[in-house]
Amino acid sequence: MSWTVVTLLALWAAIRAGGLEQGSFVTQLMTVTPYGVVLAALTALLLIRRNRPAALVAALACVVMAACVAPRLMATDQPAANGAPLRVLTINLFGRGDAPAVVDLVRRYDVDVFTALELTPDAVERLDAAGLKQLLPHRVLQEEFGATGSGIYARHPVTELTGLFAPIGHNMPAAAMALPGGSKVEIVAIHPNPPLGRMEAEWNAALRALPPASPSAVRVLAGDFNASLDHRAFRDLLSRGYVDAADQVGKGLVPTWPNVRAIPPIIAIDHVVADRRVSVHRVEVTDVPRTDHRGVFAELRLP
Repeated sequence: MSWTVVTLLALWAAIRAGGLEQGSFVTQLMTVTPYGVVLAALTALLLIRRNRPAALVAALACVVMAACVAPRLMATDQPAANGAPLRVLTINLFGRGDAPAVVDLVRRYDVDVFTALELTPDAVERLDAAGLKQLLPHRVLQEEFGATGSGIYARHPVTELTGLFAPIGHNMPAAAMALPGGSKVEIVAIHPNPPLGRMEAEWNAALRALPPASPSAVRVLAGDFNASLDHRAFRDLLSRGYVDAADQVGKGLVPTWPNVRAIPPIIAIDHVVADRRVSVHRVEVTDVPRTDHRGVFAELRLP
């Protein structure tokens, strides 16, 4: 039994370190790698007296997984970006997120752009009734019943971008927002299907299909990626010219889902992803009543 457990831990560590995950179960397992660190450490401690070789293997697995996740606790050096500030909020509304609470967050954080996932026609009406239309009057909405709808709400004028990429999964609108002073930023609301069962291949394809960073435009992707930094597909996306805002400020391990009373949040799958030329000044992960996701706010400075 000892060797069975430590062998599984060693495989977990090797798959995570090598980015070798395949299939739905292993892909989902990667999401809880931070807890794998704790499990491997406890296993090593329990085995240290009765099976030292197995304890050593467990300890090595712990070190490998810790090396993968520990950097997320530390802030990284930021580029010297001196452009316009951009305050971004993203929330998966679950179709029924508390509209007054969402509008209060927009007002409190002085949000410039808000990406809403699982945006239903009813949610659009409730948000506007709560005052969102006065705060963020410009929008590109693709609301639908169920989980498919998404939208972009903005303080400044926006133009819908079509043909930027081929969305796979839910609706993923894109828009160019004109900022005071003449600069522009491109915003994409992100929401692929989760990598459950047969949808795992589609989820991989959805993340590969997202547009890379562009030298001619500053681009921000914000939403429910159904992915964490422990997924190779998400890290591959970042390697195409992006940074994860929470990771940049040492909050990459703050969980965002599931946010329900019976179960505390355990994994971080909601993200603000920005062009690597952007500096990240602040990230807040906040509760939102009546949705199973926490909201993510990022204060950015454009190049």
